[in-house]
Amino acid sequence: MSEEDGTLPDGSRKSELSIALDDCMAALDLFLQNDFEEALSRLHCRTTDSMYHALTYATVLEMQAMMTFDPADISAAGNTMKDAQAVCQRFRKKSSFNSMVSRSFTEEELHAEVCYAECLLQRAALTFLQDENMISFIKGGIKVRNSYQIYKELHAVLLSSTCVHGDSHGHFEGGVKLGVGAFNLMLSMLPSRILKLLEFVGFSGNKEFGLQQLQEGSSAHTFRAFLCNMLLLCYHTFMSFILGTGEGDVEDAEKLLQPYLKQHPKGAIFLFFAGRIEEIKGNLDAAIARFEECCEAQQQWKQFHHMCYWELMWCFTYKRRWKMAYFYADLLSKESAWSKATYVYMKGAYLSMLTNEECQPFVESEVALFRQVPGLKQKIAGKSLPTEKFAIRKARRYLAETPHPLPAPPLEMMYIWNGYTVIGKHKDLTEGMLKTLDEAQKNLDQHPKTEFSVDDQCVLSLLKGLCLKHLGRLEEAEHYFTLVLCNETQIRLDHYLVPNALLEHGLLCLEQGRQEEAIKLLEAAKQNYKHYSMESRTHFRIQAALHKAKATLDNGIHPLISSS
Repeated sequence: MSEEDGTLPDGSRKSELSIALDDCMAALDLFLQNDFEEALSRLHCRTTDSMYHALTYATVLEMQAMMTFDPADISAAGNTMKDAQAVCQRFRKKSSFNSMVSRSFTEEELHAEVCYAECLLQRAALTFLQDENMISFIKGGIKVRNSYQIYKELHAVLLSSTCVHGDSHGHFEGGVKLGVGAFNLMLSMLPSRILKLLEFVGFSGNKEFGLQQLQEGSSAHTFRAFLCNMLLLCYHTFMSFILGTGEGDVEDAEKLLQPYLKQHPKGAIFLFFAGRIEEIKGNLDAAIARFEECCEAQQQWKQFHHMCYWELMWCFTYKRRWKMAYFYADLLSKESAWSKATYVYMKGAYLSMLTNEECQPFVESEVALFRQVPGLKQKIAGKSLPTEKFAIRKARRYLAETPHPLPAPPLEMMYIWNGYTVIGKHKDLTEGMLKTLDEAQKNLDQHPKTEFSVDDQCVLSLLKGLCLKHLGRLEEAEHYFTLVLCNETQIRLDHYLVPNALLEHGLLCLEQGRQEEAIKLLEAAKQNYKHYSMESRTHFRIQAALHKAKATLDNGIHPLISSS
């Protein structure tokens, strides 16, 4: 008899838990081959009686929500994860005030604990997706703390001599590594003010320990290997750029991706990450080819296409091919529910980079598009998206009878998404962007001064400073960052520029080994400015820069498991 009918090679029967895990891994495999509906169908029939089927079904819906950013998808994923949590609760050992290490658990009860903690963790991740400003994340603090505590205790159980080693032990161990790794990585990135609000007093996430746990979890052939892998890929290719200083490990990401890409050469998720890796290496033509291949690989979930369109829009932005970038912003504005205001703003931004003659084939004008933006504001879970708020604030200048044009709007939004770290790897791309900024400067100098002139000058100074930094012209870069600070009192609307100029100046000092000066600039950016555009994102970046600056000085960072 074979393992397929529940019999092991030694003749013994597989446990119900082991059979359920095998079934969920088979469903996950279908999902990775783009058979999304088949995967969900296979899982759905057992979501009320199997904790792993309930958790896997909810996880697939959550991944869909993370792709669409659609409020309805986010809500559905949250409710399904809540249902999965209730299923896991039924299998948990009755609560006790004693620590887990001092109590005896069956293998099923240990799996129930790790699944329950994972439901809480994924629900917390959804709240962060809804509100980058962390408000609902803090409101969900109890979920986060409970999950954190369970993982901490489970790690102790795993290391104890009393831990049950059944035939599904590897899957349990992988679950603990996923949770402990995710928490350490997450906590290491959070700004300190958020940590205080979440009451993780005395805890600091250890980034290196978190990455190590996830690495170990991804290398074992277990149920959570794929999730550990996805988290690592997201960290190296997205989180480290958008919420950090852009120092994800591309080589590591490639090593993580290769086995999956080999096994699922047409898997949309893996083609997408392959494209993203090429993009952050600055290999834009290869990235474009991968994203196009990803769109062709499947038609069931258009959400994958939207993710590709967004990245394709940026690839063409980096190449300064404004018409192609406009084409993808236009597709997104018609098909994606994430943020119509942002997409329409980007359409206007790209048209603003073209001459009047080049604009003639387009049925829309930049002014008409920018004027639409404020009316497209939406709210997800009662909060509007920070990027959307930024786009609306910038577009308001076009509402006057005589509009006040923005100097280089795609290049400014590119900074918000940390795109200069991408182009900075290629001299030709950076020099091209600097040339465009010099043209915008010339245009600004030729026009009469307005109430927005200082803001516009400071935008161009910050962006020129970034390009010069990446070209190794550090003295010139420093001059431009300082210029923003010198004009601080005259800035009318774009107050976000000053803390960001301090942040970039701090990172430049860090590159030169001027560590104490860097910390001083970063602390000034962190402490002295409030209520500006994209504040949360800037604070994440400041935290990452401070973590980097203090790495050699601060020995007081302890991993999750050593905190008491």
